[in-house]
Amino acid sequence: MAKKNIQDIQLPTYDSLFTSEEQRQESKLEKILNISIADIHEFKDHPFKVRMDKDMIKLSESVNENGILLPALIRPSPYEDGYEMVSGHRRMKAAELNQMDTIPAIIRDLTDDQATIIMVDSNIQRENILPSERGMAYKMKLEAMNRQGQRTDLTFSQVGKKYSFEQLADEVGKTKNQIYRYIRLTELIEPLKELVDGLRKDGKKIALNPAVELSYLSKENQEYVVNMINDLELTPSHAQTIRMKELSKEGRLDENVIYSIMSEEKPNQKEKLTLKMEEINRYFPKEYTPKQKSDIIIKLLEGWHRKRNKDHSR
Repeated sequence: MAKKNIQDIQLPTYDSLFTSEEQRQESKLEKILNISIADIHEFKDHPFKVRMDKDMIKLSESVNENGILLPALIRPSPYEDGYEMVSGHRRMKAAELNQMDTIPAIIRDLTDDQATIIMVDSNIQRENILPSERGMAYKMKLEAMNRQGQRTDLTFSQVGKKYSFEQLADEVGKTKNQIYRYIRLTELIEPLKELVDGLRKDGKKIALNPAVELSYLSKENQEYVVNMINDLELTPSHAQTIRMKELSKEGRLDENVIYSIMSEEKPNQKEKLTLKMEEINRYFPKEYTPKQKSDIIIKLLEGWHRKRNKDHSR
């Protein structure tokens, strides 16, 4: 018989000597603790923004009257000291608004993927979620599910079933196609996300369908679209964004083409005169934008009009 090495001998622990089995099991249970807000960091790449809207004001008033009734869920931060918020960002903000230094929270050891899935699930059924927030949340959860070994394919196809799309669609009450379209919004540049979310101060907004079409454009062409929205003070129709997408696929989309498309008369707009950019470009420096060219043409016409009126008055 082989002799046991002294290092193989398991010595009894303090807990096994001086605590009962019931006490040991209780020590493993999650507890609600008061955690300093200063030690809690925002979830990395958190898609849901905390906004000072009516719901946030109501929550703050509720916390002021009743305290925080539902503890937050946090995990030891894998990136820095302290903890990372998993579920409870709005409750923590309400606590801060009421000058509270701590919030009740449950500390749980979670992997990045586990934390991501819980974070999305605890927020996605909320009302007033912005389209871009919804798209990022869907994408984060699908990617987390993929890393955990579940089947996820972010390439949309009508051929074959995509388990994760269908599962997520069932969970949130959307179709698979809707899930995909929301995820496309993550490809938009920030100014276009603001437009689809309706966050612009001037009230301009684009609907989901044209926003999805714009997501297929290069970042450079998306910037041109934003410039035209600002310069022409109008947003593209769904039909116009479809044309831009098709021209982009063919490699024929640039600033001038975008201007040409967006300056076209829409059924609900007053009649407009459209000039072909190639016909007037030779009269302007190369660095001039379509708006600058348009402004100069208007000024020249105003000068011509004044001269014509003066000639007629003689």
